[in-house]
Amino acid sequence: MIALRQVALQRGTQTLLNRADLTLHGGVKAGIIGANGAGKSSLFKLILGELGPDQGDIEMSGGQRVAHMAQEVEALDRPIIEYVQDGDVALRQAQRDLAAARESGEAHREAELHGLIETLDGYTAEARAAQLLVGLGFLQANLTQPLSSFSGGWRMRVNLARTLFMPSDLLLLDEPTNHLDLDALLWLENWLARYPGTLLLISHDRDFLDAVCDHIVHMHHQDVELYRGNYSRFERTRAEKLALQQAEAAKQQARREEIERFVARFKAKATKARQAQSRVKMLERMEEIAVAHVDSPFHFTLPAADKTSHPLLVLDQAKLGYSGEKGEKVQLDGVNLTLLPGSRIGLLGPNGAGKSTLIKSLTGELELLGGKRVAGEHLAIGYFAQHQLEGLDVSASPFVHVQRLSPTASDQEIRNFLGGFGFKGDDAFATVAHFSGGEKARLALALVAWQKPNLLLLDEPTNHLDLEMREALTQALSAFEGTVILVSHDRHLLRATVDEFWRVADHRVEPFDGDLDDYRAWLKARLEESRREERSEKNERQSQGSPDRKASRKAAAALREKLRPQKKARDQAEKTMETAQTALEKLEERLADAELYTDPARKAELTEALAEQARAKERLESAEQQWLAAEEALEAMEAEILEGER
Repeated sequence: MIALRQVALQRGTQTLLNRADLTLHGGVKAGIIGANGAGKSSLFKLILGELGPDQGDIEMSGGQRVAHMAQEVEALDRPIIEYVQDGDVALRQAQRDLAAARESGEAHREAELHGLIETLDGYTAEARAAQLLVGLGFLQANLTQPLSSFSGGWRMRVNLARTLFMPSDLLLLDEPTNHLDLDALLWLENWLARYPGTLLLISHDRDFLDAVCDHIVHMHHQDVELYRGNYSRFERTRAEKLALQQAEAAKQQARREEIERFVARFKAKATKARQAQSRVKMLERMEEIAVAHVDSPFHFTLPAADKTSHPLLVLDQAKLGYSGEKGEKVQLDGVNLTLLPGSRIGLLGPNGAGKSTLIKSLTGELELLGGKRVAGEHLAIGYFAQHQLEGLDVSASPFVHVQRLSPTASDQEIRNFLGGFGFKGDDAFATVAHFSGGEKARLALALVAWQKPNLLLLDEPTNHLDLEMREALTQALSAFEGTVILVSHDRHLLRATVDEFWRVADHRVEPFDGDLDDYRAWLKARLEESRREERSEKNERQSQGSPDRKASRKAAAALREKLRPQKKARDQAEKTMETAQTALEKLEERLADAELYTDPARKAELTEALAEQARAKERLESAEQQWLAAEEALEAMEAEILEGER
């Protein structure tokens, strides 16, 4: 159990919690939501004991093993599969102790530690670590590479795998999906749904919260409020609560009517494609969703350019990728596509297949390696990608950024526009240097919207955005009348904003006739096929082994025959050890009797017992030496067999 009793917390001049109460029972999976800066990460620090409350108490059940993902990862030279296993501190200590016991020849201690490691599930540790890393998108060939060879985003995936590997009763995850693509996100969703302990999860991904969580903790107005059910149920409950507040009723009705208008407009031109029909259903739900967010600080539109071209952009027999000193690296080949006004396309595909490469090639930022890129006369591209956050002028304000784009725009027009993205009042004049990742992402989106594009290219636009801003972006994109191409792991955003999917995989770009559920099924089938091929190749390699290899296997088989007497000798020595140990314990119980030493009549008995004790110790020591010799011989022979089978 975790309980906050009248907790107050202040960071600097900002009050995060004021006399807050919260009780979470063991086994719950609770999503922690709230605006950026509401105190979600500080709540984790309170639970971890890294922060103390300014007032009130925090109570936790004793003996809980807590796993928490570190936000910083050192660029170590350690192989990632070893780094993940380092997360189990008790197992690593037992392994070190075992190595020390072997070196010092402590056979009893060694046997104890083997039992401890088995209790800690240590003999499956490497396989479990590999399973986590592969699930999060790493290839088998990557597992022995050093952590320092990976980029920051991939290091965070390794860090997540290490956290999941830690034995825990309470798991704290702060934005675990930020660096994941859709494939890895779906895998993590399934893993967390099966997690047996208590889970506290900070996330701004509504579908992820829906799939994993059975409670929602809403941090709002310096308080915490617990809701039963997943995120969708939270929205319904909150909408009902807000509707009872008369001041919000008019806002809700206005938002409902606004959503109804663009839902009706889209339904009139929707195709029969599965994704388009999924979007119709999603938009109909948005009327219900919107009223739960009427008090959001974000509300903006994405105006499209006044003029457009038909087609907007064409790629003809395009070869996409990168060229450098080592030559060309082709990711996509034979790409033929035509972007028409009003198209709304989501890009799906495994990590590294080329989705970002396709978007960069469409913008013209990345030159084609072959083929043609033909832009329409009135093409106006709005491009959002994570690296654009780094391109913001940290010494300038949001107001100055917009003013540079349109020097003739009035001050009030700029301020009104920025207000919709959450930069109200003096915030419009704050310098970017002090902005969080979420604030920078909002500003980058605002700059894209200000330029009135007719083709929006968005590469993971929701990273760093909180739930309220994501919902505002979803509604704005849904009503946008231009062309959209979107890469995102936010399934709610995809369902509400795109009419068709393109699949980017196996060096090709092709239409995907289905929705996100169909894509999940395709991913599963692809993974199973990949595993079948790996098994088939392995069997083929084994069946077509060279004569030398066959000879090695024959020798290994002969060695296995030799193992039998060694195993028998080891087992016999182990039985002798047990018998000698039992006899010694009984003798030591007799020798613990004080009267045996003080009663003259029992002197002969004492002498015999001491002699028998010496003989028992000799038998035990001899058996231990035999067991140790047999065990060492077995290890050497097993290593020889393993080498012969490679």
